[in-house]
Amino acid sequence: MRTLPHPRTGEGVALLGVFTLVVLEVTALATAPARDRPIVSGALMGAGTAAFVLVAAVWHSHRNAARRARRRLHETVDDSWFTARTLDGFPMEAVRPYLLGKDAPGLNRLYMAWILATHGEDAAWIERHLDLPADLNRLLVDTATRQRH
Repeated sequence: MRTLPHPRTGEGVALLGVFTLVVLEVTALATAPARDRPIVSGALMGAGTAAFVLVAAVWHSHRNAARRARRRLHETVDDSWFTARTLDGFPMEAVRPYLLGKDAPGLNRLYMAWILATHGEDAAWIERHLDLPADLNRLLVDTATRQRH
Protein backbone atom coordinates (compact mmCIF):
# COMPACT_ATOMS: atom_id res chain seq x y z
CA MET A 1 0.00 0.00 0.00
CA ARG A 2 1.41 3.36 -0.98
CA THR A 3 1.13 6.32 1.34
CA LEU A 4 -0.02 9.63 -0.03
CA PRO A 5 2.32 12.60 0.31
CA HIS A 6 1.40 15.02 3.05
CA PRO A 7 0.53 18.49 1.78
CA ARG A 8 2.38 21.38 3.33
CA THR A 9 -0.31 23.02 5.40
CA GLY A 10 1.89 25.11 7.67
CA GLU A 11 0.77 28.32 6.02
CA GLY A 12 -2.89 27.40 6.45
CA VAL A 13 -2.41 26.50 10.10
CA ALA A 14 -0.57 29.77 10.71
CA LEU A 15 -3.33 31.76 9.02
CA LEU A 16 -5.99 29.95 11.05
CA GLY A 17 -4.02 30.65 14.24
CA VAL A 18 -3.74 34.35 13.42
CA PHE A 19 -7.45 34.54 12.61
CA THR A 20 -8.34 32.79 15.88
CA LEU A 21 -6.07 35.10 17.86
CA VAL A 22 -7.66 38.19 16.27
CA VAL A 23 -11.18 36.93 17.01
CA LEU A 24 -10.24 36.21 20.62
CA GLU A 25 -8.65 39.64 21.01
CA VAL A 26 -11.69 41.44 19.57
CA THR A 27 -13.98 39.39 21.81
CA ALA A 28 -11.87 40.13 24.89
CA LEU A 29 -11.81 43.85 24.11
CA ALA A 30 -15.54 43.97 23.39
CA THR A 31 -16.47 42.19 26.62
CA ALA A 32 -14.02 44.04 28.88
CA PRO A 33 -15.37 46.94 30.94
CA ALA A 34 -14.46 50.36 29.52
CA ARG A 35 -12.07 51.17 32.40
CA ASP A 36 -10.10 47.90 31.85
CA ARG A 37 -9.79 48.14 28.06
CA PRO A 38 -6.35 49.85 28.06
CA ILE A 39 -4.94 47.12 30.32
CA VAL A 40 -6.57 44.31 28.32
CA SER A 41 -5.39 45.90 25.09
CA GLY A 42 -1.81 46.13 26.35
CA ALA A 43 -1.87 42.53 27.56
CA LEU A 44 -3.23 41.34 24.22
CA MET A 45 -0.59 43.30 22.30
CA GLY A 46 2.10 41.76 24.48
CA ALA A 47 0.71 38.26 23.98
CA GLY A 48 0.44 38.81 20.23
CA THR A 49 4.02 40.07 20.06
CA ALA A 50 5.26 37.11 22.11
CA ALA A 51 3.40 34.69 19.83
CA PHE A 52 4.89 36.36 16.75
CA VAL A 53 8.42 36.18 18.17
CA LEU A 54 7.94 32.51 19.10
CA VAL A 55 6.63 31.57 15.65
CA ALA A 56 9.42 33.54 13.96
CA ALA A 57 12.06 31.80 16.10
CA VAL A 58 10.67 28.33 15.34
CA TRP A 59 10.41 29.13 11.62
CA HIS A 60 13.97 30.49 11.55
CA SER A 61 15.28 27.43 13.41
CA HIS A 62 13.49 25.09 11.00
CA ARG A 63 14.88 26.90 7.95
CA ASN A 64 18.41 26.82 9.37
CA ALA A 65 18.18 23.10 10.14
CA ALA A 66 16.93 22.37 6.61
CA ARG A 67 19.69 24.53 5.13
CA ARG A 68 22.36 22.71 7.20
CA ALA A 69 20.97 19.31 6.13
CA ARG A 70 21.04 20.30 2.45
CA ARG A 71 24.56 21.68 2.80
CA ARG A 72 25.74 18.51 4.56
CA LEU A 73 24.28 16.34 1.82
CA HIS A 74 25.72 18.46 -1.00
CA GLU A 75 29.15 18.60 0.63
CA THR A 76 29.36 14.84 1.04
CA VAL A 77 28.05 13.80 -2.38
CA ASP A 78 30.84 13.43 -4.90
CA ASP A 79 31.79 11.21 -7.83
CA SER A 80 32.62 8.31 -5.49
CA TRP A 81 28.89 7.82 -4.90
CA PHE A 82 28.33 7.00 -8.59
CA THR A 83 30.72 4.32 -9.80
CA ALA A 84 30.39 1.10 -11.76
CA ARG A 85 29.91 -0.71 -8.41
CA THR A 86 27.29 1.66 -6.97
CA LEU A 87 24.41 -0.75 -7.49
CA ASP A 88 26.25 -3.86 -6.31
CA GLY A 89 24.05 -5.71 -3.84
CA PHE A 90 20.86 -3.92 -4.89
CA PRO A 91 18.02 -6.30 -3.88
CA MET A 92 16.23 -6.38 -7.23
CA GLU A 93 14.27 -9.57 -6.51
CA ALA A 94 13.02 -8.17 -3.20
CA VAL A 95 11.90 -4.84 -4.72
CA ARG A 96 10.35 -6.35 -7.86
CA PRO A 97 6.84 -6.60 -6.30
CA TYR A 98 6.95 -2.83 -5.64
CA LEU A 99 7.83 -2.19 -9.29
CA LEU A 100 4.90 -4.23 -10.56
CA GLY A 101 2.18 -2.73 -8.37
CA LYS A 102 -0.17 0.14 -9.01
CA ASP A 103 1.49 3.57 -8.56
CA ALA A 104 4.88 1.87 -8.70
CA PRO A 105 7.88 4.06 -7.97
CA GLY A 106 10.37 4.62 -10.76
CA LEU A 107 13.45 2.45 -10.86
CA ASN A 108 15.68 5.53 -10.77
CA ARG A 109 14.07 6.62 -7.50
CA LEU A 110 14.72 3.16 -6.05
CA TYR A 111 18.33 3.36 -7.19
CA MET A 112 18.67 6.77 -5.52
CA ALA A 113 17.17 5.37 -2.32
CA TRP A 114 19.69 2.52 -2.50
CA ILE A 115 22.60 4.90 -2.96
CA LEU A 116 21.44 7.00 -0.01
CA ALA A 117 20.98 3.86 2.11
CA THR A 118 24.47 2.60 1.27
CA HIS A 119 25.84 5.95 2.41
CA GLY A 120 24.15 5.81 5.80
CA GLU A 121 20.80 7.59 5.46
CA ASP A 122 18.05 6.01 7.52
CA ALA A 123 14.67 4.75 6.28
CA ALA A 124 12.69 7.67 7.73
CA TRP A 125 14.92 10.23 6.01
CA ILE A 126 14.62 8.44 2.67
CA GLU A 127 10.85 8.12 3.06
CA ARG A 128 10.52 11.84 3.77
CA HIS A 129 12.65 12.93 0.83
CA LEU A 130 11.84 10.35 -1.85
CA ASP A 131 8.23 9.52 -0.96
CA LEU A 132 8.74 5.77 -1.05
CA PRO A 133 6.78 3.26 1.09
CA ALA A 134 8.19 2.78 4.59
CA ASP A 135 8.60 -1.00 4.26
CA LEU A 136 10.51 -0.59 1.00
CA ASN A 137 12.84 1.93 2.63
CA ARG A 138 13.46 -0.40 5.57
CA LEU A 139 14.22 -3.23 3.14
CA LEU A 140 16.78 -1.10 1.28
CA VAL A 141 18.38 0.28 4.44
CA ASP A 142 18.57 -3.13 6.14
CA THR A 143 20.11 -4.71 3.03
CA ALA A 144 22.61 -1.85 2.68
CA THR A 145 23.53 -2.10 6.37
CA ARG A 146 24.13 -5.88 6.10
CA GLN A 147 26.24 -5.29 3.00
CA ARG A 148 28.39 -2.66 4.76
CA HIS A 149 29.06 -4.97 7.73
